[in-house]
Amino acid sequence: MADIEFRDFERVDIRVGTVVSAEPFPEARKPAFKLRIDFGPAIGVKRSSAQITVHYSPDQLVGRQVAAVVNFPPRQIGPFMSEVLTLGFPDENGAVVLVSPTQGVPNGGKLF
Repeated sequence: MADIEFRDFERVDIRVGTVVSAEPFPEARKPAFKLRIDFGPAIGVKRSSAQITVHYSPDQLVGRQVAAVVNFPPRQIGPFMSEVLTLGFPDENGAVVLVSPTQGVPNGGKLF
């Protein structure tokens, strides 16, 4: 992968938010959940389609803080408009493990 300048990193707006709802997304091509994530008053509640069904259930997600890119254009995923990209890392089998702060932080905080 090519090196980037710090200003390139600064253009990606990664924020923390709290999942306020999570439900199955049966229309998705790959197993996924429809999430609503609260990023605080400046950004508000945004929707995300997330392929995180291996390690998480909807009940485990509500109230959990997650990291997401909030400045990508919305993307149509079947009948659902995903507004942010929820971030995670692949486990040894490729299933997504979410990126979350280890302590509670204010919703909307920017990664730096």
